[in-house]
Amino acid sequence: MFALSVLAVPALAAEPRAAPPLSATLLDGTRFTLAEQDGKVVLINFWATWCAPCRKEMPALDAFHRKYRERGLVLLAISLDEPAQTSAVREVMRSYSFPAALSAQARYSGYGRIWRVPMTFVIDRQGRLRDDLLGDTLVVDEAFLEQRVAPLLAP
Repeated sequence: MFALSVLAVPALAAEPRAAPPLSATLLDGTRFTLAEQDGKVVLINFWATWCAPCRKEMPALDAFHRKYRERGLVLLAISLDEPAQTSAVREVMRSYSFPAALSAQARYSGYGRIWRVPMTFVIDRQGRLRDDLLGDTLVVDEAFLEQRVAPLLAP
């Protein structure tokens, strides 16, 4: 069973480390690479259509993305759904302003095995992994994102 909220996992070192490479073919057929996001704050959100906590936090992620995309925020959703569920993923994503990819069309091995969702990685403007947010104890809502991510968007 998946939890309804989010915890900043303390496994990250006190000093941020370089984010591992990540690339994906988006649902619209275009390519996304983390390397091309230099100078931007990037959120990588792992989710699934069958995950109620994922679906619950997506509106807050979308509102945060809409508010800060002009200030250098990039948000990518990577669905753990099977390729046979592509139409369901597309249907969900119609409501949101950020792009998505299926995990089968993404390369992200340096992020470890993603076995619980939702899981969001926060990468700063210098390409360093700052946080990983795992659905467990704190709710990822706009207030949480304002507190934890918005400061990284300061010029």
